Amino acid sequence: MLAPERSAEAIATEKMVLDTVRALVRDKVAPRAAQIDATGEYPKDIADLFARNGLLGIPFPEEYGGLGSFLTYVKVVEEVSKACATSALIIAVQELGALPIMIAGNEAQKRAYLPKLASGEMMTSYALTEPTSGSDAANMRTTARREGDWYVLNGTKVFITNVAVADICIVFAMTDPTLGPKGASAFICHTDDPGFKLGKVEHKMGIRGSPTNEVILDNCRIPADRRLGEEGEGFRIAMATLDKSRPGVAAQALGIAQGALDFAARYLQERVAFGKPLAKQQGLQWMVADMDCEIQAARLLLYEAASRCDAGGPDVTYWGALCKLKCGDVAMRVTTDAVQLLGGYGYMTEYPVERMMRDAKITQIYEGTQQIQRIVIARKILGK
Repeated sequence: MLAPERSAEAIATEKMVLDTVRALVRDKVAPRAAQIDATGEYPKDIADLFARNGLLGIPFPEEYGGLGSFLTYVKVVEEVSKACATSALIIAVQELGALPIMIAGNEAQKRAYLPKLASGEMMTSYALTEPTSGSDAANMRTTARREGDWYVLNGTKVFITNVAVADICIVFAMTDPTLGPKGASAFICHTDDPGFKLGKVEHKMGIRGSPTNEVILDNCRIPADRRLGEEGEGFRIAMATLDKSRPGVAAQALGIAQGALDFAARYLQERVAFGKPLAKQQGLQWMVADMDCEIQAARLLLYEAASRCDAGGPDVTYWGALCKLKCGDVAMRVTTDAVQLLGGYGYMTEYPVERMMRDAKITQIYEGTQQIQRIVIARKILGK
């Protein structure tokens, strides 16, 4: 079953949003992309720009200040990623960290956090991964001990995106380690809570302007009313979050791929070799055709997955895995080919395709590796 048709009003609203985003990307984001990558500094100016233009809360429900559209959200992430994958992560991580509250928060929690996250008054992050628990998320070791009206959290999280610039962080911890996945719970931590500490800063191949940190929970004491859902529901909340955050990663990957193809195509039209523009060389034309075909196929898959998230269907796990797998692999292939098309220039930092190639790699890893996506897809087809 395909996702339902959209209203004319929704389509018009989306067009207005995307026109705004394209202008912002052209005038503000693209000119900063190389500098952000070179310095590795978080682009606070870009985050503020997105907040002022209402781009942080697009997938949030309308009653909490959002637009209520996952499809528009992935298109926005795609547009920003064409120029700067780091900047796109500002929008994508805001969705990632807000999703557990949307999925499992009570009304008081939603009212307290979602409007501020939608407006950008508050920034969020998501802490699931641990030193011994990446793809094997159920193997987490962080604990949360109940003490009256409080929980005390202890443990270490790694590779946590944007936590250094966040106000809150959704933390997953074991409330009953004897139960395995059924013993995990989810919590809203404030980054200024006593015992919530930032550890090592990671230095990365790509997305360099997005800070990635270790988080150390050292007797981090938080009120019990900041637990999301019931005790033991944490693993379900984490997986439901990833189902709807994977299209955001796919959109980032797709945008990177399209940005690389666009730049390479312009280069081929301008560069002359053997007495004619490279665009006239048939072998290179075939490469461009293959790149475009893969991008277009990935885009259709992504938009269908996002539409199904909007429809709230039962198959978002499968579609989220499909689009993340396809878009991530396409991004890596297309950016690699873009570097090849530019030859020696493609390898130089003066041109953006080498940055795009470095940025693309992470889309095959975070929010579940490509191997995990294949397992999810195979289980849909073959059963567990």
